[in-house]
Amino acid sequence: MFLAMRELRFARSRFILMGGVVALIAVLMVLLSGLSSGLVNDGVSGLKRLPVTAFAFGEGTKLDAAFSRSVVDVKQVDTWRTQPGVAEAEPFGNLLVNTRSDRDLPIDLALFGVNPGSFLAPEVAEGATLGAADGIVVSASALDDGLRVGDVVTVDRIGTKLTVIGATADQHTFGHVDVAYLPLATWQRLHAGAGPDDEVRPEAMTEATAVAVRAKDGATLNLAAGDSAAGTTSVTLTESFGASPGYTAETSTLSLIQVFLYAISALVVGAFFTVWTIQRKHELAVLRAMGASKPYLLRDGLFQALVVLLASTGVGVAVGVGLGSAIGGGIPFSLEAPAVSLASVLLVVLGLLGAAAAIVRIAAVDPLAALGGQR
Repeated sequence: MFLAMRELRFARSRFILMGGVVALIAVLMVLLSGLSSGLVNDGVSGLKRLPVTAFAFGEGTKLDAAFSRSVVDVKQVDTWRTQPGVAEAEPFGNLLVNTRSDRDLPIDLALFGVNPGSFLAPEVAEGATLGAADGIVVSASALDDGLRVGDVVTVDRIGTKLTVIGATADQHTFGHVDVAYLPLATWQRLHAGAGPDDEVRPEAMTEATAVAVRAKDGATLNLAAGDSAAGTTSVTLTESFGASPGYTAETSTLSLIQVFLYAISALVVGAFFTVWTIQRKHELAVLRAMGASKPYLLRDGLFQALVVLLASTGVGVAVGVGLGSAIGGGIPFSLEAPAVSLASVLLVVLGLLGAAAAIVRIAAVDPLAALGGQR
């Protein structure tokens, strides 16, 4: 690695310039990674925090917006409870509403209707647990938006009043809207559009959006068999994220941007080392004439690229993390170590592949060029 280190020292201005470009790409990579994780959390953190293995929706429901289209009944819930490998199955309600608090604060809520005391009931960090018919447990992010424990919110157009009795420890959101957990019976009245004094058709009090299924420890659910028995269409918890409003479009767009960024990084690094290899072709030919092997020259060049990529990526990640920490809470942004680490590794690996594609031409260097045979 003697040649590689000498060139890094004596041509440091060129390598600093190249490293600066890679560092800027790393900064963009970190910011995009944080934005992607933030959008995922803001879109489906409420679903991610449910101890659910799968959701069973009404049979034939289109899965791109299943939570707003699906309807199941208690008979289907009971059928799922008897399926092999199922530890628990509970009705789950989902409804987006506009509300206004008694302090005149407008706030949108994603109502999650669950049976109090079931495995779907949320743990609270402040206030009381779910139980009262008109009580709701809200996401911690709703408190950040100005809602308080003890506030009374009124559902628009229906007029039902709900009291905030507790809050979760962390963010629970669905479709970029704060989640509020409430008793399933209250959710069923709201889903039917019934006000405080309205009568509700009996069938409405047996309905829910989906069946939330939790598997036994170590068990694998046969979703197809359960669907056949209950007349439902089921998906795993992760697959259900696509039914959240805007989730698929947002994540697909950001993933495509990241793919292009990685491709650009490989092209930039490859282009730099292509030019650099051409400029030092005569020196490499001299080394070949002195007996240096082709594998040695290839290792030397890749080591040089690795040093540049590791140093510049490290600097870029540090700057990106610093900038990400300064981003305000109004933007869905979340830096997660696994996502940043994976992106960093991909940046270095793809950069090495781009450099390798350029350095391969070293193997074609003719030792006669060192003696002027190609001048």
